[in-house]
Amino acid sequence: MSIASALGLTESRKVRYAVVGLGDIAQASMMPGIAHTGNSELVALVTGDPEKAEKVGKQYGIADTYSYERFGEMLASGKVDAIYLATPNWRHAEFAVPALEAGIHVLCEKPLEISVEKSEAIAAAAKKSGAKLMVAYRLHFEPATLDAITRIRDGELGELIAFTSCFGQMVDPANHRARNGIEAGPLFDMGPYPINATRYLFGAEPEGVVSAVATRQPDSGLDVDDTFAVTLRFPGNRLAQFTISYFVNNVNSLIIAGAKGSIHMSPAYGFGDPLEQNRTVGDKKTHESFKATDQFGGEMKYFSDCILHDREVEPDGEEGIADLRVIEGIVEALKTGKAVTLPAFTRSRRIDPEGQVQTLSYKRPPRNEVNASSPTR
Repeated sequence: MSIASALGLTESRKVRYAVVGLGDIAQASMMPGIAHTGNSELVALVTGDPEKAEKVGKQYGIADTYSYERFGEMLASGKVDAIYLATPNWRHAEFAVPALEAGIHVLCEKPLEISVEKSEAIAAAAKKSGAKLMVAYRLHFEPATLDAITRIRDGELGELIAFTSCFGQMVDPANHRARNGIEAGPLFDMGPYPINATRYLFGAEPEGVVSAVATRQPDSGLDVDDTFAVTLRFPGNRLAQFTISYFVNNVNSLIIAGAKGSIHMSPAYGFGDPLEQNRTVGDKKTHESFKATDQFGGEMKYFSDCILHDREVEPDGEEGIADLRVIEGIVEALKTGKAVTLPAFTRSRRIDPEGQVQTLSYKRPPRNEVNASSPTR
């Protein structure tokens, strides 16, 4: 019997979620989108802040609120089918592993954890219990991204050669991202976006880190390296370069280029505004602006659908491990100042552009977070 059947989940029922961690991404982005899914409902909150528990609970009509110390009690309550995990990166395994062991499905914010070892522990717990684990790579469901993947797979750009990207935001020095070391800094927070993009656009895994450099601007006010520049080597003499930063004006763009053409996406990683493509194939230039979608509601809708119909998810734990493998290689390159060969890795499953596209309409929610705010200045 599947876990969905054991929990009594059917097509007429909604998957019951607890949100664990009530920071900005949960309050401002995911929680407003739950009502859009049609197959998911918010039933519980877990937070270390009693004021958040009370006030956010009132906003959503949620009476079941738990402290982090009472997380096990929530798992055993029988009131929750799945959790959306949005704690700081280094606390993901702490909550994901016991949830999965209890048969509770986990939608975990990226990165899956702060190391391959901890990510593998999470994936192992999912495999042993049969509960589903998905990493919240929202762009795996976004129409402009999936369109680019389809064009590449159809050969429109020819043999791929190069990827380049710049992704940055001006982070507030008071935000926790600026005060908790490299694991909270841009490499772990923003790095997964271009790293993941290189992998899904090339459709391959990087062989090594050619170079990695980190700098700290003297007037940034941040207690972490604020800007990273990385070059990755892929099979077939393909190169990917990206820069991520906590001290530049908002930018998120990428270019994927091949022998026949290229796609320039700007914005490439954001949400709330339409993602756009400028395409050049031969001498022909085209532009397309894609409808802004509720990326957070869309990914939860997909995950809940997989739970209700007992389908395998993508992106799964293996996808999260794949990116942490690259991040660990970048950290080693930063420490040694030398190129790093990455351990061999084969991804068993790739994105299905037709099966994963989500087109829920996006409506910008009011910003009424409790003891949480945007990380930007």
